[in-house]
Amino acid sequence: MPRTDPKVVAETYFAAWQERDFDTLRSILTDDATFRGPLGTADSGDECVAGLRGMSEIMTEVRVLKVFTNGPDVVTWFDLHTEDAPPAPTANWMHVEDGRIARIRVTFDPRAIIGG
Repeated sequence: MPRTDPKVVAETYFAAWQERDFDTLRSILTDDATFRGPLGTADSGDECVAGLRGMSEIMTEVRVLKVFTNGPDVVTWFDLHTEDAPPAPTANWMHVEDGRIARIRVTFDPRAIIGG
């Protein structure tokens, strides 16, 4: 399957994030990629990578549990493991255009991670 397939792009995203391969992450984001989630926002591919880099400082594992695809949209359900909190069940919805991620929306309960 070519990397332009949205499911393959999503798999590449999660593998690169887990491996802290930020060059690969940047290569699959559009220049104007946006991110919206409970711990922040980003309005460019570079800002998205900066956020992922920051999150990777406390992340110990991303355990993907289920992937749903619908055309250019991919929803990935995963457990986000961090150093000091129980795993956070997380949903990531990304929209892929021409083999690159244009939008990411994430939802999870951040209270255990931020100590609230």
